[in-house]
Amino acid sequence: MVTTASTRRHFLTLLGLSAVSVSCGTTASGAPAAKDQTKTLRYQGWAGQVTLPELAADLGYLEDVKLEWVGNTISGPQDIQSAATGQVDFGGAFNGAVVKLAANNAPVKAVISYYGADRYAYNGFYVLTDSPIRSARDLIGKKVGMNTLGAHSEAMLDIYLQRGGLSQADIDKVEPLVVPPVNTAQSLRQKQIDVAVLGGILRDKALETGGIRPLFTDYQLLGAFSAGTYVMTDRFLNENPDTARTFVTAVGRAIEWSRSTPHEEVVDRMTEIVQKRGRNEDTAPLQFWRSYGVAERAGRITGKELQLWIDWLAERGDIKKGQVTLSDLYTNEFNEYETSSTAKNGS
Repeated sequence: MVTTASTRRHFLTLLGLSAVSVSCGTTASGAPAAKDQTKTLRYQGWAGQVTLPELAADLGYLEDVKLEWVGNTISGPQDIQSAATGQVDFGGAFNGAVVKLAANNAPVKAVISYYGADRYAYNGFYVLTDSPIRSARDLIGKKVGMNTLGAHSEAMLDIYLQRGGLSQADIDKVEPLVVPPVNTAQSLRQKQIDVAVLGGILRDKALETGGIRPLFTDYQLLGAFSAGTYVMTDRFLNENPDTARTFVTAVGRAIEWSRSTPHEEVVDRMTEIVQKRGRNEDTAPLQFWRSYGVAERAGRITGKELQLWIDWLAERGDIKKGQVTLSDLYTNEFNEYETSSTAKNGS
């Protein structure tokens, strides 16, 4: 199924409008931490995948903190909006979406990186093997299928088109479309779209089937980089600092566990997790998992992975210069991976 946007939207406009509407309902709390901090974190998952918090929980790193799955999402912007409105306790998205949400006064902070691009984990823009599309200019008038608009994939597409020398008028003629990730490769093969954005397990499965070739990847565009962060509201962090610290540190430990553990063991663990949760999901694609792609140790945020998008969004006019202050956007306060005794032991 392919959902067509009625018009070509400016980058993250939809998210920005939504953020404006929700930001008034959630305000940062300056109150001291409550004595009875929550020990349950509501979250959204991804069908057929194991998120880092889910892996951390299964490894026992969350200790007495429990995860409560409230459903799945296919959109990072939707996930962090749900966090901003208090529907869930944390959400994750592409860093450009996080910047845009903060620019519209949503009181959230990025607390840890959770995905990125490296030689194993990347999003590729794929065409059929016999497609005439070979360059950015060949995309004029073509349809590009991705999981959501106004997020990572649309940003990468725009960067590729700009580097290809296209004018804004020509860029506007390239049509990004929303296609559910599980249907993207099939939509390409059926020629409903001209380009398919594929990442991770779904990408490798499609490549094994054959008949497609890469036009470009985000790794080729920007090299290795952390691309997305988990966010929590200021209110949640103020009222539940110990719970937040347990969560963030556990996710950091899970990142390092996934790096240091043999691939087969990681895949077996993920397969068991998916089977145990009983959501009628196909576990076969998990064999293609290679990496979460987080660039920094234990997901610590350096600031550069967010500043990149602050600058880019300002250049495009999507946010005003000075509208977002980097130091207010993220914190490593709750990531104690390096100071924990288990981290020193490499676990």
